Amino acid sequence: MLESSRAPAVLLVLHDVAPSTWADYQPFVEAVDALGNVPMTWLVVPDFHRRGALDDHPAFCRMLDERVARGDELALHGYFHDDQEPTPSTPRDWFMRRIYTHEGEFYGLSREAALARLRAGIDVFQRHDWPLHGFVAPAWLMSDGTRQALRELPLSYTSDPQHLYRLPEFTAMDAPGLVWSARSAWRRGLSKLVSEQREQRWREAPVIRLGLHPVDMRHGFSRDYWLHTLERLLAEGREPMTKINWLARQRGQLERAA
Repeated sequence: MLESSRAPAVLLVLHDVAPSTWADYQPFVEAVDALGNVPMTWLVVPDFHRRGALDDHPAFCRMLDERVARGDELALHGYFHDDQEPTPSTPRDWFMRRIYTHEGEFYGLSREAALARLRAGIDVFQRHDWPLHGFVAPAWLMSDGTRQALRELPLSYTSDPQHLYRLPEFTAMDAPGLVWSARSAWRRGLSKLVSEQREQRWREAPVIRLGLHPVDMRHGFSRDYWLHTLERLLAEGREPMTKINWLARQRGQLERAA
């Protein structure tokens, strides 16, 4: 596993970005913009839950154009962000696809199916002239077929909750991430405790990712946590970066070391 840069960074990542979730995110994004130059990585879903095709929402797409122009990164986050594949056939698959989440779109896809869906997502980005470097599977769940497909495509990285992976080799880089389960009050309370403990443990980590979801934005308790955590990490000297810019910095340091 490659060691990453010792220069501390914070990566602010917005999951499940779609026309239907923009109302949740907008006040938070405006608050982040008010802090100054804080680039973000937006995980964009081309047709969220099969009810929000980007091409049907030109104003939303123009907003994303503006985010790219100001230095933010857009990454592909599945295509539908839901799992409508055939009924699970094993207890493990049933747990992962019906209890753990219903949104693991790429959990059970064959190489061929994953390639088709990934290429459809790439086509959406190309139509809008959005630079594309990364793919993040919904719920971070990927089949072996998806991994095979990613090795064949012109993408630079993918990720799981604690790592970024350079493609096509799947070279792992430590990139610990905070993420909440915010659907109920007790989950939000537990998430805050766990996140505070992890942040303390990662105080010396060269990078920390903040992984936000639309549901986090619907509750003042979780929304305020994310904003205050970002402010604190910035005050401690962490540099805000997009995923692709942080990866580019690591590559440059490796090349200089060689």
